Amino acid sequence: MGFLGVEQSLSGRRWIGPTPEVERATDMLAQQADLPRAVCQVLAQRGVPPMEAQSFLDPKLKELLPDPRNLKDMEIAAARFLHAAHQKQSIAVFADYDVDGGSSAALLLVWLRQMGMQATLYVPDRIDEGYGPNVPAMQALAKSHDLIICVDCGTLSHEPIAAAKGADVIVLDHHLGGETLPDCVAVVNPNRQDESGDLGYLCAAGVVFLMLVEAGRQMREAGTKGPDLISLLDLVALATVADVAPLIGANRALVRQGLKVMAARKRPGLMALSDVARMDSAPNSYHLGFLLGPRVNAGGRIGQADLGARLLSTESMSEAEALAERLDALNSERRDIENSVRAAALEQAEDRGLDAPLVWAAGEGWHPGVVGIVASRLKETANRPAIVIGLDGDEGKGSGRSVSGVDLGASIQRLAAEGLLVKGGGHKMAAGLTVKRDQLEPAMERLSVLLAKQGAGQAGPADLKLDGTLTPNAATVDLIEQIEKAGPFGASAPAPRYVLPDLQVRFAKRVGESHLKLSLSDGMSSGLDAIAFGAFDGPIGQRLSNHGGARFHFAGRLEINSWGGRQNVQLRLEDAAEAS
Repeated sequence: MGFLGVEQSLSGRRWIGPTPEVERATDMLAQQADLPRAVCQVLAQRGVPPMEAQSFLDPKLKELLPDPRNLKDMEIAAARFLHAAHQKQSIAVFADYDVDGGSSAALLLVWLRQMGMQATLYVPDRIDEGYGPNVPAMQALAKSHDLIICVDCGTLSHEPIAAAKGADVIVLDHHLGGETLPDCVAVVNPNRQDESGDLGYLCAAGVVFLMLVEAGRQMREAGTKGPDLISLLDLVALATVADVAPLIGANRALVRQGLKVMAARKRPGLMALSDVARMDSAPNSYHLGFLLGPRVNAGGRIGQADLGARLLSTESMSEAEALAERLDALNSERRDIENSVRAAALEQAEDRGLDAPLVWAAGEGWHPGVVGIVASRLKETANRPAIVIGLDGDEGKGSGRSVSGVDLGASIQRLAAEGLLVKGGGHKMAAGLTVKRDQLEPAMERLSVLLAKQGAGQAGPADLKLDGTLTPNAATVDLIEQIEKAGPFGASAPAPRYVLPDLQVRFAKRVGESHLKLSLSDGMSSGLDAIAFGAFDGPIGQRLSNHGGARFHFAGRLEINSWGGRQNVQLRLEDAAEAS
């Protein structure tokens, strides 16, 4: 039986409520922790016992930050980095073109600038050079630099790193490692095969930050003081959320503290980007993942690859404003390209079937810069790992996104080892690949088998997980602020999703092309505003705008809407079902 009896909602999904075990844990927390039941529901879902509730709600970096020396090669990497800084050697930072790469590069560039040094930034072009170090670029950088630091890339780049003759190379990465490591000074990566994996949840910026922590420790041991690291946490938070790193362990504290740093609006690039994104409230993980992250990514997707890193590292407000405007424009262009590819990919995937362990699509000329986003959309639609590939000539370049509990990166790496891919790699939740056109079908069939062995395809594609019910009167600003203390929310820590049952639609208005603005009421309270993004892309928009006085259960996430200096509660509507 579906939650509240909903077997098929307006969007065709079955609603799944909290398990009896979670309900019992919620009751225990409510009795012992003196917290609102809605907060207790979140803690119960996370498996937090009553005696740990307060520490979970107030994560401390000093308690959760791991010792950098727990990672192999860390002391060597920090020592070589400091030697280059102290000796004023020439340093190049070779970064990936996404948010994590840009943030990682900015961490190093800003730290070095505070030490009185300027480093060279190199970000490869997604289309012309592809992901990670390549031989021509590394050879060129090695001719004029003493040290090359590869961030968010490099773990599998044996040949390009070997080509960097005359320069030392350090790799600071988090992508899955192979059986052997590149021959270089240090490879710091929690996902090396010889690591325990305890810190495998860190993104590259988290790894870079830990190296800077270790560098600071070595400087203190030598009787000197390094740059302030707390001020850099806004960059770590942005990368952690945008790279869909699990918000567990140290990541919770890094993001929580990073959001506080970001709220102070001290970094020109993030100030300018927040303004063009029209952020009108204190930043939260939603803003990082859906407003700021996509704009930083836009340069690497369809524009100039280094725009994001330059924006995040600049000291100039005028430069930041110009870069932010350019990235905002590129992001709008990216959305147009994405929409056309998404429509074609979804149609193809639906024809193939959305109930297999793997959902995939491939198309001629699909832009490599948007295939990852489209894969994410397919994953959300089917609740399955998804791969989207753009074909060009006799090869295809693709990107994949996974669901919780299914390690996509490891399976992609195995495909490459088996010879079904030209190359491929990634981490648990995301991966990239290059495949020969004539190997496409066999590769996807084999990948489906590998993912099925991990349990992919077992969850119902139409299941919508819900945390409980709330009345409009209970949905207050104070409650949302208390729920936020159980955050930050994101990967592996989803924001709670509630049902407001048996309500009427007092007002419904189409907004933009496909969104729906609503006012809901139970007939007694003052009502609740709701917004359903993309409602008219499916059946929800038409049914709710032509409600005919019917009553509905409404499912979604609560948020605070700030407008004109006032705050009110808004439901971000995800689904609805007719109340029987």
